Amino acid sequence: MYAPAVAAALRARDHDVVSVHDASHVFLAGAADADVLAAARCEERTLVTENVRDFRPLESSLLAAGSHHAGLVYTSNRRFPRGDPATTGRLVRALDALLRSTPDLRDRAVFLARVDE
Repeated sequence: MYAPAVAAALRARDHDVVSVHDASHVFLAGAADADVLAAARCEERTLVTENVRDFRPLESSLLAAGSHHAGLVYTSNRRFPRGDPATTGRLVRALDALLRSTPDLRDRAVFLARVDE
């Protein structure tokens, strides 16, 4: 899970995002991955996760069954280290750049790249 500050900063940049930390979505904190993906699909939201190992097979099964999703954005602890205080800002800048350059990620998965500072 990402810090609530990530979603707050993206909203401040005029992006329509939610977090599992938001009161409206707190029910997803600790939920099964399939349930989190189902909720994102129902709301037509792109899902940002570091959990490639579990979400890749879910995505593959979904697409193989002819279903759709609004996009998956994968991150990594190597690219965005959890223990580094600068990570929140880097993550916000990278997500902001992605959302501005690629607003439609329907049925796509991308690995988030860091934006040069």
